[in-house]
Amino acid sequence: MFNDLEILETLRMFQEQHLDVRTITMGISLLDCATASHQETCRRIYDKICRRAADLVRVGDAISREYGIPIINRRIAVTPIALVAASGDSADYACYAKALDAAAAQVGVDFIGGFSALVHKGSSHSDDNLIAAIPEALAGTNLVCASVNVATTRTGINMDAVRAMGEVILETARLTADRDAYGCCKLVVFANAPEDNPFMAGAFTGPG
Repeated sequence: MFNDLEILETLRMFQEQHLDVRTITMGISLLDCATASHQETCRRIYDKICRRAADLVRVGDAISREYGIPIINRRIAVTPIALVAASGDSADYACYAKALDAAAAQVGVDFIGGFSALVHKGSSHSDDNLIAAIPEALAGTNLVCASVNVATTRTGINMDAVRAMGEVILETARLTADRDAYGCCKLVVFANAPEDNPFMAGAFTGPG
């Protein structure tokens, strides 16, 4: 049995301390979406996200109503796009960001993370393409978040990637200057990124 003090303490959590669930994040692997055609890959990405996350917002709202606890954000984290796009036939990776943005808008989430690359051990051609596309991708989408892991304690620092990301940040700020450089709010540069990260703007689902 709950006593009066415990009940009042719970009420104070909601009324005075504004207790809420900050976010729920669904992780979706996109590795099986990779094809040699960037158009086909984008189509598969869109279809899979829309299929897997179709009920995310509805279920979150139902849980919020059932327990009386507000859920502030609904988000999706996907496999780093540099991995998914590596076998594609286009060097322009902004198209993948647009596919992510369209899917996120369709299912009604607040953000989608995973326009990402893991370059702490060195950059592949795909990693370089993704990094180059970040400014355009963030300027041209509303819900997409990007991240790049440039260092780990074990492998050291990829200084080439650090230099490249400095230029990316400046260009992202320039392209979104009319929106208070909002693009930079959707970009994270990591050291020691965790294998799976649900936190925006650096969210992504690890390949393991």
